[in-house]
Formats: sequence, structure tokens, C-alpha cells
Amino acid sequence: MNNIRIAENFHLHEFQCKDGSHQVVLHSELLRRLQQMRSALGRPLIINSGYRNAEHNARVGGSPGSYHLRGMAADIVVRGLPPAELAAAARKAGFRGIGSYSSFVHVDIRDQRTEWKG
Repeated sequence: MNNIRIAENFHLHEFQCKDGSHQVVLHSELLRRLQQMRSALGRPLIINSGYRNAEHNARVGGSPGSYHLRGMAADIVVRGLPPAELAAAARKAGFRGIGSYSSFVHVDIRDQRTEWKG
């Protein structure tokens, strides 16, 4: 089940596709920046969505060009931390794509900086 520690505070299974296939693709920069955020906040980051294969991405209504398809994005939550504060921590960690939603924050490592509210 991909229960392999890949960083101080993360295991591979946290990033696998949520369709039950156990597939996972994970870009090292995404992991590095998430660990940097986790260390700075001193609180667990919950990965709601990491890698998505094409079928699962379509099923959940993801963009056809989603960075989740390449292991370059994660939707995250920190219990007790509002999305606006989590987005600020993502900025400090150097994420370039940041989407703030009512209950989670999307972070990715695209080439250009962009932020949006969902």
C-alpha cells in the first residue's frame, strides 16, 4: 500500500490516486515544498488529493491539464487552520500555483505564479 516514508513527515500512500489503484506519481519539488510547509507550521498537513490518473481526474471534475496528473499538485488541509492562512504558508514555501477554496488549498509547482479563489 505504498507505506514507505519518503520525507520526515510524509508517506508515499498519502499521494497515491484515491481511486483504489494505488498508483502514484510524485515530483520531488512538490514533496520538498510540502515538507518545508509542514516543518514551518509544526502541524500535520493532510493530503486530500495528490496524484490522479486520467480516469479519476475526469471522474472528480479535474481540469484536463491538471497538475495532479503529473504528480505536481496536492490539495491540502491543516486542521484548525483557515485556508487563507494555509495559502500564506504555501506562498512562503515557494509554491507557484495556489488555489484557495472554502475547505482546502490547492498547491502546485507550475512554472509561473498564479493564485485563485474557488
